Amino acid sequence: MNFRIARWLPRALAVLAAAASVSQAQSPAAGTAPAPANTPPPATTAAVPAAAAPTSVPEESSSYSVGLVFGNQLRGAGLEQSLTLEDVIRGLKEGLAGKALSPEDKDHAMQLVRSGRDALVARNHAAAKDYLAKNSASSGVITTASGMQYQVIDAGDVKAASPAPTDRVTVHYRGRLLDGTEFDSSDAHAQAATFSVNSVIKGWREALLMMKPGAKWRLFIPPELGYDLNSPPTIPPGSMLIFDVELLQVEPAAVMSPQSPKLPKVQKGAKPPVARSPAKPAAAGN
Repeated sequence: MNFRIARWLPRALAVLAAAASVSQAQSPAAGTAPAPANTPPPATTAAVPAAAAPTSVPEESSSYSVGLVFGNQLRGAGLEQSLTLEDVIRGLKEGLAGKALSPEDKDHAMQLVRSGRDALVARNHAAAKDYLAKNSASSGVITTASGMQYQVIDAGDVKAASPAPTDRVTVHYRGRLLDGTEFDSSDAHAQAATFSVNSVIKGWREALLMMKPGAKWRLFIPPELGYDLNSPPTIPPGSMLIFDVELLQVEPAAVMSPQSPKLPKVQKGAKPPVARSPAKPAAAGN
């Protein structure tokens, strides 16, 4: 049984639990940088007012939100066209009433999730192939031997050297899907990202090795050079990715020696599209 599929069913409940934990901890909003741990307290001796009592949420609103979470999870698994809504509602009612989940029920659910995911991947692969075929004829778009496409918006310092695989680079970036949905950006983290060239997805690696400091490129990354089947939750599996990337700075990797034992610190904040290891299958009997 595929590990990613096996862990999908409880994901909606995990989302709800995480949301509750965030609310209790009063964490900063997603995408904002938390205050540094060594930030001094405000220079005041005034008493801190007691926290306001949590606002009561109408039961119907909460129930709707639970349904919306499950609906988005099902859609994200590619099941929006595979489910019979009446049967889903019947299953929810019986589950809430305490009906036990049989091994056959689990197997049926896993099979449906697997088929939905496979269909979603096939649709995303087909959409990527069609888009790249048409985009290859667009003005200024260059297609590499790997199938990645890029468009130079600003060439940068053409006399400077391009990064080496082990170099550290600092970039601004914005990533989106074919439908225009933005899934990440350095602006959302309030600062640029710094990382090693060889630590990111293949499409980024290929582009960075050709870019010059100061360059701005638009990358059109086919699924196999991005995350493909091992995508994070914010990106549907098998998706093609479009990135706007600005290469701000290139630094050679530090050489480990008694005189310089420490590597440069990684800049906190934005997180580039790091390469992900393939999901491992679940152990027998799970």
